[in-house]
Amino acid sequence: MIDSAMILAAGRGERMRPLTDTTPKPLIPVAGRSMLERSIDRLIAHGVSNIVINVHHLGEQIVDRVSGRARIVVEDRLLDTGGSVKNALPLLGTRPFYVLNGDGLWRDGPVATILQRMDVRWDTERMDALLLLLPLHKVIGRESTDRGDYFFEPRGQLRHRGPAPLSPYVFASISICSPHLFRDSPDSPFSLLRLWHRAEAEGRLFGVIHDGDWFHVGTPQQLAAAERRFRE
Repeated sequence: MIDSAMILAAGRGERMRPLTDTTPKPLIPVAGRSMLERSIDRLIAHGVSNIVINVHHLGEQIVDRVSGRARIVVEDRLLDTGGSVKNALPLLGTRPFYVLNGDGLWRDGPVATILQRMDVRWDTERMDALLLLLPLHKVIGRESTDRGDYFFEPRGQLRHRGPAPLSPYVFASISICSPHLFRDSPDSPFSLLRLWHRAEAEGRLFGVIHDGDWFHVGTPQQLAAAERRFRE
């Protein structure tokens, strides 16, 4: 079982202003509980014992809130998603680990939790990264400009949208990554997407399609929509 995870919680959440002027986006509550704490709860329930969280913008609030439940990496500058994970590798160990966006918000499907489904699907021999995907038309809070991220190939491998005008699946904020994914990666800030592109080219990027709800919570309006759905 995968027992380590990193939650990316350093970003400024510019589109969520003015809420994020005083509160880091992962700590904004939805139906009474913050997105970050919901993710921590689910990781712990799954048996993840090593949770690492990076912080930057208003990071002291996150430190105060999750003290004792996670290990904190304070970034003095934003390192982007890939740079943040690479910076935390000494705390994540030598085995595969989950990576979650700090503002990820989802509800599990009817049979098993998504963390369980991804754990079962993971294959170290074949994969460098395994991404959670959702059909574009099922995104709660979808924006008119959303074009999707990936095509799902017959054997479960992923192909990025590239120059195509549209693709059927979006990345839904959770992945499993192997430490091997970060070999020869930059020491400067960089996106995880850069490494996923390389894994795709090597045939080592795979996906799992989510069978529950997933929320795009990027703006106050989308936050309000998520609140309504959670309270139904």
